[in-house]
Amino acid sequence: MKKTVSALLFSAALVVGCKSAQSLTQQLPPLPAFGTEGHRGARGLMPENSIPAMRKAIDLGVTTLEMDCHVTRDGQVVVTHDPHINPLYARTPDGKDIPTEDAKKHIVYQMDYAQVKAFELGTKRYSAYPEQQLVKTYIPRLADLIDSVQTYLKTTGKPQVFYNIEVKSKVAGDNKLHPASEEFVKAMMQVIEKKGIAPYVVIQSFDVRPLQVLHKKYPHVRTSFLVDNKKTVAENLTELGFTPVIYSPAHKMVTAELVKACHDRGIKVIPWTVNTAELMTKLKALGVDGIISDYPNLFAQQ
Repeated sequence: MKKTVSALLFSAALVVGCKSAQSLTQQLPPLPAFGTEGHRGARGLMPENSIPAMRKAIDLGVTTLEMDCHVTRDGQVVVTHDPHINPLYARTPDGKDIPTEDAKKHIVYQMDYAQVKAFELGTKRYSAYPEQQLVKTYIPRLADLIDSVQTYLKTTGKPQVFYNIEVKSKVAGDNKLHPASEEFVKAMMQVIEKKGIAPYVVIQSFDVRPLQVLHKKYPHVRTSFLVDNKKTVAENLTELGFTPVIYSPAHKMVTAELVKACHDRGIKVIPWTVNTAELMTKLKALGVDGIISDYPNLFAQQ
């Protein structure tokens, strides 16, 4: 009997907690009716995850800037996708190509930010993105990128954008390639809250753990669950353990049934990475609530 009562109390507390979290997110500025998101800023057009890429996406009228984050050895949250400096598009501080044998040698989490910033971006042609402009730049701190974006919005008179920020983590990388989830989320949220942009932030991840930390400790922050698997919506949400604001599947996963399963639960569907106008049109017809693209210039064709 005691166990039954305890279980009931726990369930009641969970329901109250969920309602409280929903109430907090409902008080935030509404998300765009249809989200147009520049993937890594505008990876198809500018060096990815850089300040120039974010400005390019803003100029093209996106509602949302999508980006990835890691943490350096000295605790700085930086905007970059890979746990190491990627030789496909980065160069050494003295402007040389990174040798193939050193492809995964320069680990962001094992370097101070001054070392990370010294690597060159935007001077090496990235063959996968032939339209990408060559603009010498660097891996920015999240704090500096936010400052730059907010200043750019103010000086150009453009509307406030949303930030879709990914926690790049996985179990095997804990304390090797990145901090453990609680520390990672804390470092990221300290920047976001200090800069005052939390109402315009969505935190996304493939890793359920940082999303669970956010749901528990920062229920006012919206979350997006990134997925790329053959599981059903129900199975993925069971693994996550709560209802996120956004379900973000690989575009190949999107069907009318998936969209309905999410909408029935009050969840928005924003697929990635959609790089043709034709595919954008198809996904919009299926009822998605936004699109993430390397080529935000394509949104104007919709």
